[in-house]
Amino acid sequence: MKALTLFGFVCLGVAWAQTAPAPPAAPPATPPATDLPGDAVVAVFEDGAKLTVADFRSLYSILPPQYQQMAQQSREQFLRYYAMMRKMSREAEEEKLDQQSPYKEAIAFNRAIVLMQAKVSNTLNTATVPSEEIAKYYDSHQENFKEVKIKAIYVAFSSAAAPQNSSSAKAKRALTEDEARAKAQKLLAEIRGGADFVKLVRENSDDETSKARDGDLSTFRPSDNIPDAFRTVVFALKQGEVSEPVRQANGFYLLRAEDVLISPLAQVRDGIFQQLRQDRGMQWMRQMNTETKVSFPNPAFLGKPPAPAPAGK
Repeated sequence: MKALTLFGFVCLGVAWAQTAPAPPAAPPATPPATDLPGDAVVAVFEDGAKLTVADFRSLYSILPPQYQQMAQQSREQFLRYYAMMRKMSREAEEEKLDQQSPYKEAIAFNRAIVLMQAKVSNTLNTATVPSEEIAKYYDSHQENFKEVKIKAIYVAFSSAAAPQNSSSAKAKRALTEDEARAKAQKLLAEIRGGADFVKLVRENSDDETSKARDGDLSTFRPSDNIPDAFRTVVFALKQGEVSEPVRQANGFYLLRAEDVLISPLAQVRDGIFQQLRQDRGMQWMRQMNTETKVSFPNPAFLGKPPAPAPAGK
């Protein structure tokens, strides 16, 4: 009975969340902090049921965001509201509303959803991946674990008109896109002719942050969120190689691969485990879908033409 009451609360919360406006900010995923122990009773309802800190934390974890926000803003307001929901749910059961349509169908349908989600979560969380399978995946997907340390020269350009009669004699005129491209190509020719890359960084780069680090831009990994143009170039570079100019919104980059390494297995093992476990979960879902059988004796219900009658009839 208690589980059904809680489930009804969750269903109502889900329905309300679908129609209510979004809160101004997402509440924290963890319940409000408290110094009380888990077995401390924090609420006693009129039917005598007690709610402990541990119960509250478990309840909070399944609440829709709007209810989590309520609990964050005022624990008392939330628990009073929850007490009212429990009371009304209990009275609805006493009146056998849970056995009447459309409520009984809604309860059955939403119960199936919760149990399906429980089954999926349990299957994913208990899936095992042998160590040898992790090692095999690592060996066959080395490109996924590449780390490329990049130095860069950045040549900026501007589409805005050059300032007229600048009051500063030292003001640097912004390059046009064509001028910046030509400068980047010239620098690339100098580099390939043996010029010192770091010296050219100090003299020419318009990225002050990387310039102060002698051109050190970043260490890129395939999992990083980086522009596609960068991704294609960076992971194709061999150690010591310099790219053709890479255009971005306001400038061109010359990228040099300082170091090209493969992350050690120990560093990426957990990520591989999660990936393989997720893959197994998706495979299990596809298998469940394939193995689930249902027949449709009346095609007209599905909007399909009836099957042709057997020949001779």
